Amino acid sequence: MDKERKGDIIKEFRLKENDSGSVEVQVAVLSERINQLTEHLRLYPQDSHSRHALHGVIGKRRRFLRYLRGTAPERYRSLVDRLGLRE
Repeated sequence: MDKERKGDIIKEFRLKENDSGSVEVQVAVLSERINQLTEHLRLYPQDSHSRHALHGVIGKRRRFLRYLRGTAPERYRSLVDRLGLRE
């Protein structure tokens, strides 16, 4: 993911002006990375290193979503709707 794309994601999901580390931003960045790795694995299905990285990123996003669901359910539902995740 290039800097411009990551900056756009941060601008779209941030909660306040200088926010780059909130759960929403981190989940959105991880979701973009998951989409990129998924496309890569469609082209190169034998790439086990990328598959291992994909599983790690999915686990990290799952932990962030579990935390958000427990602490702020309305923010969780909003984020899942905005990202189009099926949870």
